[in-house]
Amino acid sequence: MSRIGLRPTVIPDGVTVTIDGPKITVKGPKGELAYEFHPDMIIKQENNEIRVSRPNDSNRNRALHGTTSSLISNMVEGVTKGFTKKLELVGVGYRANKQGKKLVLNVGYSQPVEIIPEEGIEISVEGNNKISVSGIDKQRVGEVAANIRSVRSPEPYKGKGIRYEGEHVRHKEGKTGK
Repeated sequence: MSRIGLRPTVIPDGVTVTIDGPKITVKGPKGELAYEFHPDMIIKQENNEIRVSRPNDSNRNRALHGTTSSLISNMVEGVTKGFTKKLELVGVGYRANKQGKKLVLNVGYSQPVEIIPEEGIEISVEGNNKISVSGIDKQRVGEVAANIRSVRSPEPYKGKGIRYEGEHVRHKEGKTGK
């Protein structure tokens, strides 16, 4: 039995949830999110809790049960608190600037790399080497952070590049002479 799927999602004050068949809309102080789940999942709102159940124990339904419950709880958490991913630049001369809404990265290429965030995503720069990506949709925040990281992934010899805050990069030993 799915432990995550059985756990109810508590709806805090100030958040409204609308269930229209497989489509769920969550409105909160930070914004609004909508998502259409698989029609086999049974989603019910009782008092101030949302419960997800499955019609039978087929492999697909068992997999969807926990996923659906997690996505709903992430939607509720996103419209109340929001999500943030932090990145750091490691390397001599590597720096980040904010020009209007654009993020400009100088990470060792001949030209600076410009990244324009999509709607609903906020990028901020702290100092010269710390980037913070925040928004209400957990998937989109992680996707934008991964795209920024992919501009210059950390390399294993010196560890230079863009990495998540707290990420450990395994170092390799360099070449040795004969």
